[in-house]
Amino acid sequence: MAWIVLVLSGVLEAVWAVALGKSDGFSRLAPSVVFLVGIVLSMAGLAHALRTLPVGTAYAVWVGIGASLTVAYGMASGSEPVTAVKVVLLIGLLGCVVGLKLAH
Repeated sequence: MAWIVLVLSGVLEAVWAVALGKSDGFSRLAPSVVFLVGIVLSMAGLAHALRTLPVGTAYAVWVGIGASLTVAYGMASGSEPVTAVKVVLLIGLLGCVVGLKLAH
């Protein structure tokens, strides 16, 4: 169960990161609210997962999922260029996240 919560929390990390970028310095209400809700839920999920998972592994997985989804969203939305190097590195990052789960 902790792994499922951790993965969902990683997804929420990407949500709050994207919302933070769209909030324009917290001057836009809707993205600011999404940011606040997303960060609270993401941190709560991480804290829950840390009850049973080692902090180093859990944090690396949480950040890896959040970072890779944030970059993927940027590439899909056109705000970041898509390059072969970025795609390969994202695949590698996700492979490392899966590897940490399997090594647990």
